[in-house]
Formats: sequence, C-alpha cells, structure tokens
Amino acid sequence: MKRILVFLVIAIFSAVWNNAVAAEIEDYSSTINIFRQSPATQKYFDNSYGYAVFPTIGKAGYIIGGSYGIGQVYTAGKVTGKSTVIEGSIGFQFGGKAFSEIIFFEDQRAYDEFTGGNFEFGATAQAIAVTAGAEAQAGTTGASAGASAGPKV
Repeated sequence: MKRILVFLVIAIFSAVWNNAVAAEIEDYSSTINIFRQSPATQKYFDNSYGYAVFPTIGKAGYIIGGSYGIGQVYTAGKVTGKSTVIEGSIGFQFGGKAFSEIIFFEDQRAYDEFTGGNFEFGATAQAIAVTAGAEAQAGTTGASAGASAGPKV
C-alpha cells in the first residue's frame, strides 16, 4: 500500500514537472474535431465565450487514486493559455482509464474565473464539461448535458 502511494505521488509530481518544462503550444485539433462532430456539443462551440480542451486525462487508483491531464484554453479559436487537471480520491477503487474532456465557458466572467487560478465545478459554475466517450458532466446552474461526444462505433 505504501509503495503504491509513493508511486502515485512520484507520477503526479513528474507529470507536473513535465508540464512546467513543456510550455509550447501543441496541436489539439484532432481532439477538438471529435467534439465538433457531435451534434450535442455544436451549440456550445457556437455560443460559448471559449473552451478548455484536455486530449488525455489519465485516471488510476488502488484504494488511493488520482487523475491528471494537460490542456489548452481557447477563445475565438486561438490558444490563450495552458491548463492542468489534478484530482485525488480515497476509497474503494481499482483500475485506470484515459479520456478526453472539453470545458465550455458561457461568458467572459466564467473564462476569467477559470484562467484566474483554482477552479472547481459546483452548482453555480457557468461552464460545462463534456467527456468524450462517456456521459457528459455539467455545472451550469444545476442543468446537465446528457450527450456523448465520442466517436461513433
């Protein structure tokens, strides 16, 4: 158990270090296109102030778990910054998965809150997160999106 915890901590810190070293803009167009092809997310691309896209978020756990992903923030179709998703959890869990996620910002205030520092989803958040290949998650005044943006099989 102690070895797994040490391994998880080392993995998260090395991922954070790699993020700090790699400051260049990356091409996330293939992930963005997957989300753009879904009719369920098209209205968000058309009406949102901007979005943050995470091509790969890795999630793993054995009693103690965590997830990590690096993304980019966009407004008007241009990269305006980088973002990182980090999450930890404790409880009965075993396994891992990888997925893509996009977060849409309803207006400039939501964009500013997200880019201004630590951002957590809650009942009053004015952003929507959609996970490719899984059920959508939402945080806009209690509403939820129930579509999948994953590729059709």
